[in-house]
Amino acid sequence: MSLNGFVDLRSDTVTTPTPEMRRAMAEAEVGDDVYGEDPTVNKLQELAAEITGKEAALYVPSGTMGNQVALRTLTHHGDNVIVEEGAHILQYELNAGPALSGVQFRALPGRGGVLNLDEVRAIATARTGWTSPAGEVALPGRINLVAMENTHNRASGAIYPLEDMRAMAAFAREIEAGVYLDGARIFNASVATGVPVKDYASLADIMSFCFSKGLAAPVGSCLVGSTDLIAQARVWRKRYGGGMRQAGVIAAACIVSLTQMVDRLADDHANARRLAQGLAELEPKGVDLDTVQTNIINFEAARVGKDARALMGALRDEGVLTSTTRPGAIRMLTHKDVEDADVDRALAAYKKALT
Repeated sequence: MSLNGFVDLRSDTVTTPTPEMRRAMAEAEVGDDVYGEDPTVNKLQELAAEITGKEAALYVPSGTMGNQVALRTLTHHGDNVIVEEGAHILQYELNAGPALSGVQFRALPGRGGVLNLDEVRAIATARTGWTSPAGEVALPGRINLVAMENTHNRASGAIYPLEDMRAMAAFAREIEAGVYLDGARIFNASVATGVPVKDYASLADIMSFCFSKGLAAPVGSCLVGSTDLIAQARVWRKRYGGGMRQAGVIAAACIVSLTQMVDRLADDHANARRLAQGLAELEPKGVDLDTVQTNIINFEAARVGKDARALMGALRDEGVLTSTTRPGAIRMLTHKDVEDADVDRALAAYKKALT
């Protein structure tokens, strides 16, 4: 049961720390992390690097800061960045990429959040630039970075298939572009597919992941990459105001996330599947079950002739909180604070809301 008597399906960011996390936070050994002297933060970063197979890691306060620090580390002002049109880095970060890094996003439509390699190749070929007789370069220049998201938030938590990622990463190397992986929910992808997180991380120059979503820690994300790139990222973290002092107090909860909370993500996936199946029984056109691959459901209220906002209000009246990512759709996420009984309650609430 979520807080305040509600079944809270708005996001997996609403999770509360476990008792083990609270104990770890209370007992954490700390130091000044700006000086690199917080032993708990250092332990977390070493653990994150080991799990992802990277040389180094950097703890940051949020997923958005992680994305923006990675962008600034991997690009220069005026660079072109390929993203899928629904990517978090494009849709939910207040245009921070252009504002902070001076990059130009080249947004392409994807299928389930997956970029089409042929379209990326066509864009990369067309944007290499040409020189006029006067010697002026008339196009913006080459693609400098390809950014992928796994799982894809806006595409119902869809998993970016490993082989598609490999092909995209290989093409990026071919055109001498960098690769960034927004892996906020990469552990969901790993648990659902059985693909080790290391395999995903190996394809990117820098990968990020969040502790404060399905892994249930209260604060923080991590960047992983080579020693040199993470050293550069540390500079940008400081410039962006992300240098923290006795951060071991919150990093301690993240260690619990990595050691105790990964395998249980399968429970969230099972609950999402059961919730989606129940919704589909009530409104067959409202949910495409093929899209429910992890812990996110997008219910297409408009497709079944419902007003999404009104339906969300009716669900709230029945004690169920939901969110939305676009007009006409209702988003629901399962997480460690959503149990079997909460799924039953949500389905009962939706059935009542229909009337």
